[in-house]
Amino acid sequence: MDLGLQGNIEKFTLPEILQLIASSRKSGTLGVQQDDSIIMVYFDKGDIIYGYGPRQTYHLGQLLKEKKIISETQLEQAIAIQAKNQNSKRLGEILISRKFIDRADLEKVIIEQIEELLYSLLTWKTGSFKFYEDQFPTEEEIKIKISVENVILEGLRRLDEANMVKETFKSLDDVYIISAAQGGRTRDVALEAKEWNIMALVDGYRSIREVCQASTLDDNDAIKKLAQLKLAGIITKTERKEIPVPKDVKTSDGMESMVNRLANLFEDYLTEKSRNRMTGEKITKTTMEQK
Repeated sequence: MDLGLQGNIEKFTLPEILQLIASSRKSGTLGVQQDDSIIMVYFDKGDIIYGYGPRQTYHLGQLLKEKKIISETQLEQAIAIQAKNQNSKRLGEILISRKFIDRADLEKVIIEQIEELLYSLLTWKTGSFKFYEDQFPTEEEIKIKISVENVILEGLRRLDEANMVKETFKSLDDVYIISAAQGGRTRDVALEAKEWNIMALVDGYRSIREVCQASTLDDNDAIKKLAQLKLAGIITKTERKEIPVPKDVKTSDGMESMVNRLANLFEDYLTEKSRNRMTGEKITKTTMEQK
């Protein structure tokens, strides 16, 4: 058990906790408790592979029936077999053994079931958490793979809270860049068009305020998208980069030299023009005297 990763979600938000586990490529179980509700999230090298909430409302059999993958009769038969075996067999395995569904159908619905569980978890504002190193679900559980970044992004898309932005960005003058994947972990992130467009403006030069001003989105929508990207670990705070100087003007000395050259050329031009005018006047005067 990793005693170092535990605490209250009032101090460490759930997106921060999930992102820390993902970026550190940790393997084990995250337990989150709020009152008498407990949700367990299982990780393998930073990716979510399973989730379980004993009191969760996203019942697997109900989801399969709603999607018309199984009938009411098939569900009742599977539940009866499960009860006969004193719940020692998983409902999904019973449905597969009876050839009511195949494994691909089951995995697809399990992913949806776990994602809905995680989205509900992201709405928790109070509670405690603890991470158990190298503890995994039992062998009979069907393992899947879910991107932490996608879970955070979709969960935050469903929230509409002004406090999220206020807590995420302490100053709108801070500068951000796109963060690199850590520990050799490959990130599988599905961004919406608006998120791609505003992320393209995050370049290490513009502040959050300037990114919002440059975006085609309205300010509230833009800053909310940026907050979601930060909480998902896709962008990270950095020091502002220096604006690159053109090759022919590398320093202030170079700029001063160029200005001096232009001034000298202009002075030469005026001197030459004045000389030509004086020469013309002399020629005109001589011609008139000869007449």
